[in-house]
Amino acid sequence: MRQRPSSWTRREWLAAAAAAGLASRGRAAAPSSTVAVARCTSYDHGVPEALKTLFDQIGGIGKLVSGKTVAIKINMTGSLRARTGYRSAWFTRWTHPEVIGAAVRLIGEAGATRIRVLEGSSEDDHPLEEDFLIGGWDPNTILNAAKNVEMENTGSLGLGKEYKRLDVPGGGLIYPAFDCNHSYAECDVMVSIAKLKEHDKAGLSLSLKNMVGAPPGTIYGDSAGYDEPAARPYGARTMFHIGNRQPPEGTPKEKDEKSPRDFGYRVPRITVDIVRARPVHLAIIDGIETQTAGADAALEPDSRRKLVLVKPGVLAASLNPVCADAVAAALMGFSPTAARGAAPFENCDNTLALAEQAGIGAADLDRIEVAGTPIAKLRLPFREQR
Repeated sequence: MRQRPSSWTRREWLAAAAAAGLASRGRAAAPSSTVAVARCTSYDHGVPEALKTLFDQIGGIGKLVSGKTVAIKINMTGSLRARTGYRSAWFTRWTHPEVIGAAVRLIGEAGATRIRVLEGSSEDDHPLEEDFLIGGWDPNTILNAAKNVEMENTGSLGLGKEYKRLDVPGGGLIYPAFDCNHSYAECDVMVSIAKLKEHDKAGLSLSLKNMVGAPPGTIYGDSAGYDEPAARPYGARTMFHIGNRQPPEGTPKEKDEKSPRDFGYRVPRITVDIVRARPVHLAIIDGIETQTAGADAALEPDSRRKLVLVKPGVLAASLNPVCADAVAAALMGFSPTAARGAAPFENCDNTLALAEQAGIGAADLDRIEVAGTPIAKLRLPFREQR
């Protein structure tokens, strides 16, 4: 059995074990699911066909989505107008609309009755459609890709009348529950569509880390009030990053306010808590074009992560987000089970290892079936790109 992360306390390990339903005589293996990988070199052609093939290779999505309300959490993190090398964010750090649109169309064709495209803006409570327009994309191409498609900015109360509470089974590692926009509770299926990239302080920013943007900025962002949620979101989720304060009154507080305030300790555990509270049923990773790391890497001269635009030319999908992220890590040239201190987890605990311990999914490549193109034929070591 692999050793548990050295930075875990005994209480954390026991809590994760209990939450995963582990027996006192040993631990059950976290579930594993096939990850399908395909070469796709351009957003201009081939994305719908490649994604359809991936869905077929993981066993199809009809049983998962037919007759269901499907929520799709996309990745549009950071400033809406920021550029890397004057390249639009769709090609650097945001989920590309062609991938979103293809997923919406295929999910609609598979029988979903309602599809909600979700992301939380950290700048305002404007409609999510405006973010697409600011990014230079017509949101109607996605809204019209299937029947009953909606978009919602989940950074605030949005179109709901009240926030919905999502409990972490077993109590969580940092938070026991999260208050979220209604769309994350009023859905049957959760899809996370992430960009293939590193994160300077969280190691990887893939389908698991993408879900950190689900809790609203009005409660967990820098604009949050102390007595009640803010009217509008703005600023970063510093509360998550370094635990500088607790959420507003009425929202569940941290389990232990004396736990480490280190970003690399907190964010991996909060990520696990969020995904346990709002499970991801389908993970899609857009690695057609991307950048090697988050924008903050460019601000740190001693960073090992060089901010470089790259074209891995790859799409991946799985019914398990941990398995998807493990294969994605390997495609980037990393070991998904690396310990803290080893690339890409120099500054943080390994979120995938924590998620595996919590019973979400397998991070060990030996336990994951890879369908489609072999990893070795698509691997693009991010740290070697200059």
